[in-house]
Amino acid sequence: MSALKHLLAELPEVATHLRLDLGAVLDGGALGPPERWGVAVAVALASRSRRLAEALIASRPEEVTLGTVEDALSAASLMGVTNVFYRFRHLVGKPTYDHKPARLRMKRLAMPATTLAAFELFALAVSTVNGCELCVRSHEATLLEDGTTEDQIHDAVRIASVVHGTAVALDGASLIPQALHD
Repeated sequence: MSALKHLLAELPEVATHLRLDLGAVLDGGALGPPERWGVAVAVALASRSRRLAEALIASRPEEVTLGTVEDALSAASLMGVTNVFYRFRHLVGKPTYDHKPARLRMKRLAMPATTLAAFELFALAVSTVNGCELCVRSHEATLLEDGTTEDQIHDAVRIASVVHGTAVALDGASLIPQALHD
């Protein structure tokens, strides 16, 4: 049994739909396997679900390279910084903050191991989970400008939602009495 299937077996009965949903979003759609799995790993990391991230990495298809995994980690950590920063600016809404330099390094965004489009998809998915409107709009616009389709963007967000929901369910599974697992 793959590491991912083994982990998903721990989902409580009330969240078993996520097994089917996760399988569906990882097995097909408008994105290729590296982009699908990269989005999934980035969101698992952003959701702070180390176990889910480890299972995804261990179960990834062979065309999902170490570079994809590294870009997913980089996107999750970079968005961990930028989403907080730009969400603050948006929430406060004071133009004076918009004129102050961010001074945040984003080197990997300019030189990913995979492709700029893949990295942008990973960043978009994480930004969506982190709820940064400015970042979501920026990444979506960049992707569209570079030729990514709305169907591909939609699939990335679908993957993000299912992976995040799975992370929540796995984290909460220990709160449900064992009798409900059977």
